[in-house]
Amino acid sequence: MQQKPRLDVIAADLSHVDGIVALSARVYPEEPPYTRGQILGQIHAFPDGVFVATYGGTVVGYAASTLVRERTALSQHTWDEISGGGYGSQFFAGGDWLYGMEVMVSPDHRRLRIGKRLYQARERLCLERGLKGIAFGGRIPGYRRQRKAHPDPQSYFEAVRDGDLRDPVLSFQAKAGFEPLLLLRNYAPEDLASGGHAVLMVWRNPHAGDWADDQPLTRRDPEQVRVASVQLKAATLSDPEDFYRNVDYFVNIASEYGADFVLLPEYFSLQLLSCDGVELPPLEAIDRATTFTEEFISRLRDMAIARAINIVAGSHPVKRGDDIYNVCHVFLRDGTVHTQDKIHPTPDERASFNIKGGDVVDVIPTDCGPIGVMVCYDAEFPELARRLSDEGARILFVPQNTDTVHGHLRVRYCSQARAIENQCYVVTSGMTGNLDNVSNIDIQYSKAAILTPCDFPFARDGIAAEASENVEMLIVADLNLATVSWARAQGSVRNLRDRRFDLYRTRWYDGG
Repeated sequence: MQQKPRLDVIAADLSHVDGIVALSARVYPEEPPYTRGQILGQIHAFPDGVFVATYGGTVVGYAASTLVRERTALSQHTWDEISGGGYGSQFFAGGDWLYGMEVMVSPDHRRLRIGKRLYQARERLCLERGLKGIAFGGRIPGYRRQRKAHPDPQSYFEAVRDGDLRDPVLSFQAKAGFEPLLLLRNYAPEDLASGGHAVLMVWRNPHAGDWADDQPLTRRDPEQVRVASVQLKAATLSDPEDFYRNVDYFVNIASEYGADFVLLPEYFSLQLLSCDGVELPPLEAIDRATTFTEEFISRLRDMAIARAINIVAGSHPVKRGDDIYNVCHVFLRDGTVHTQDKIHPTPDERASFNIKGGDVVDVIPTDCGPIGVMVCYDAEFPELARRLSDEGARILFVPQNTDTVHGHLRVRYCSQARAIENQCYVVTSGMTGNLDNVSNIDIQYSKAAILTPCDFPFARDGIAAEASENVEMLIVADLNLATVSWARAQGSVRNLRDRRFDLYRTRWYDGG
């Protein structure tokens, strides 16, 4: 299979200058593009504040920021004044506000949420440096259509701010947590759609400044990870597009909720078999399911990039040589794809599908730290979770597919035990509903959950979120990784630290 490009957001350097200039020509076809000198000036003035998004090595997004004093950021100014004519020359190292001079995204890549990623890079920088907040002049392109009704741009600004009108840019930025502070008159005369004006948009760092006690926290701490789990209803389908459309629906909803990860159930892709309209014997059915692998990987990878979310994609059967494995694919939002084989096929999997067990268990690196995956039955073997925790995982994902309450509870109780004994979070996801023409996947029972250790900083019953029984739904929870680290070091019990290495240990294939 041809390797698809990655989407990365990284600090800009001199090798990106020509790509940034070319990007600006595509983004602003009616205006002169940035010059090489301007981009060089922005990078040299504040290299930590300039980011590019690259897709397959091509620059598809750019964000330039500078540091300014509060009195400069929060008063009347023009873009030329605050950006030094686009060169970033007004950078002040002692500034306490991060000012956004530019964000641009390739028109050919607008479905990849590149702008969102660039804004998030800025927000991390603001938090890391302990700055008071982020400010920028936001465009108001809807003003051109409303100019007759609102000849004074101040009245248009107030109408949008108060919710009487909607501006496609200003309303979006306000929804994203930025406060419209004041109208910036004649901010950028070449912006004809906005009448040359802009609105000063600000986000105040909740950890800095006089407002810290009452400022709503719209940006999460880097140690806080939001996870979502999909309890998916099995459905007999006539078209594979129905399957991918439904998966994308839930992935998109999780992304809209700001989740960093979304978990899907084990064997959820076997719904594709129902599109054939004929029930095959188990061995033929699982062999047929492996033929969907290339399309499955391509579609889910594209979803992860487009929705800017890490997808822990349950499991899907994969053929290697003459053997078939039950494999969880983890699609990261930068386009990277990792896999984790199910280590312990159930007796029924071996008998009906002739599934082989994998041989390698390791953490998967993500932009939220290392994670671990245990596919269903694997959660019932404590050695796997212990190895993943020893390798640094603080979140373990358990996609499952069980047909009875007994089977579900085996996985559920063991997952809760893994959370307690390893002082980590465990996220489970299962299937519900029926598939009347797919062999060996007839009925499903599920009650997905997001589980925690049982100690004072966590939920009293060790359940951060729980789905309703056998109902298709999404559950979401914020997981504080720092709390896990605290519990492991100072908790009421310290299961990882208190092991008796003088009495017992597990020796792994690699000697660990």
